[in-house]
Amino acid sequence: MPTVHLNKKVLESLVGKKLSLEKLKDRISYLGTDLDGIKGDQISVEVFPNRPDMLSEQGFARALSSFIGVKTGLRKYNVKKSGYKVIVDSSVKMRPYTACAIIRNVKFTNERIIEVMHMQEKLATTHGRGRKKSAYGVYPTDNVTFPIRYTTRDPRKIMFQPLGFEEKMLAIKTEEVHPTAPKYKHIADSWRKQGYTKYPFFIDSKENVMCMLPYTNSHDTGKVDESTKEVFIECTGTDLNNVNHALNIFVTMFADMGGDIYSLDIEYPNKTIATPDLKPSKMKVDHKYVNKRLGLTLSDKEFKKYLERMGFGYEKGEVIVPAYRTDIMHQVDLVEDIAIAYGYENFQEEIPNVATIGQEDKFEIFKRKIAESLIGFELIEASTFHLINEKDLIENSLLETNYIELEKASSSEYNILRTWLLPSLLQVLRTNKHHEYPQNLFEIGIVFNKDKNTESGIKETSKLSMILCQKESSFTQAKQILDYLMNSLGVKCSVKAAKHPSFIEGRCAEVKIGKTTIGTLGELNPQLLSNFTLEMPAAAFEIDLRKVFKIVNG
Repeated sequence: MPTVHLNKKVLESLVGKKLSLEKLKDRISYLGTDLDGIKGDQISVEVFPNRPDMLSEQGFARALSSFIGVKTGLRKYNVKKSGYKVIVDSSVKMRPYTACAIIRNVKFTNERIIEVMHMQEKLATTHGRGRKKSAYGVYPTDNVTFPIRYTTRDPRKIMFQPLGFEEKMLAIKTEEVHPTAPKYKHIADSWRKQGYTKYPFFIDSKENVMCMLPYTNSHDTGKVDESTKEVFIECTGTDLNNVNHALNIFVTMFADMGGDIYSLDIEYPNKTIATPDLKPSKMKVDHKYVNKRLGLTLSDKEFKKYLERMGFGYEKGEVIVPAYRTDIMHQVDLVEDIAIAYGYENFQEEIPNVATIGQEDKFEIFKRKIAESLIGFELIEASTFHLINEKDLIENSLLETNYIELEKASSSEYNILRTWLLPSLLQVLRTNKHHEYPQNLFEIGIVFNKDKNTESGIKETSKLSMILCQKESSFTQAKQILDYLMNSLGVKCSVKAAKHPSFIEGRCAEVKIGKTTIGTLGELNPQLLSNFTLEMPAAAFEIDLRKVFKIVNG
């Protein structure tokens, strides 16, 4: 967790109330943060990653002031139009989104400059995932001419002067000499692996380089000092919501310093948006849901009181969520904030009126029994990733399935959730074909399928997949292992001829216990084996363990 160091006098001024040392320690601890200590005028607090809005003195003071009842309710911020724009080029595909703003009439002191720098770094580390998901820059507008372009340039051909350096250099040299290079070079390396040879840059209309991502601002345009009165803020990243939230955190921090917020038009190739957008969102709150989870009987009036203590608005059963709160995604997040406002110290301890004995989950015992039985057949247990790539799941496995794709996958090798286990075992065989045969594997794992009847739209199913890969792999051998396994569980299974594209026609069957179909068994299609570059025949089965568990346990 990031630690922020707050100036006690500045904090008290922003909060609007001076608390005794003991009261201050008490309230900070119950706000949902971890107080490291108070020494003199310095307060050290660990802020949980879900509250990046509290990483600055202004953001922390905003939350504390509301919590102690000084300035409660939804904070309102006015956004004016600047008339300026930022043009986003289609070439910035490796980091395609940006959100920008201008802050005017802000008074910078040396302490504030240091605070902004710390805020940038801590926010980039947490909310920005170490600049991998998003990164941020602040520039005085004195030397910037609008419109600004967010585009790409070849770092081997463009010159600029990195912040803190005395002369211009080829941008690519920044990777060798800049202090941030060792920390963030892996991001640029990942771009190159994806085939990108150019880097993202912000460049103004006079072709002045403002920054080179993922490393540093330009010395010419990126140095804020005590004479700065107006700044341009840019947030870039791989997710638009992420950069919008980051910008909202920045501009509200500057507004609490006394600055005025101005929006810019962000002109994408296919649309134009205005940022920042500080319009709060609304979320319905179910009183019964909240009271049940907290063990309370709060009235509507009390709901309003506690929500306002956490900086929310409340109208007609709807919670109005400020634009800088990135952590409110579900009603349960509101439950947590209401609990904080109510006071954890005010909850009464209760001993449950039922006696319970802790024990291992029965399904886990069941899975372990199956694993031990298969190990007795000299099969090797594998444990593979839940993620796989589309080619191995669909094309190489000769399968058609409605899979779930990651919205922002960091690697093309692991970009979708697997819908069955067998392709994962085939990947293991492909990477180990230089080892001796037989290679007989099994895995007990989770697969994922779309399901509109679940809250998330995704159904998770525990399955068992077994594969025999050796010179004489056959349908009969795979069925013998399956029969042994079912007999050890006290049930009998039957097989019925079936067709499946991954298996050889005529050597494939569906597996049933009674009238319940639990899976598929057969010899693998030679084309599938060729797709995975395997030279040995293979036989396999895959069954639904939850169904088997339900049958075994009545």
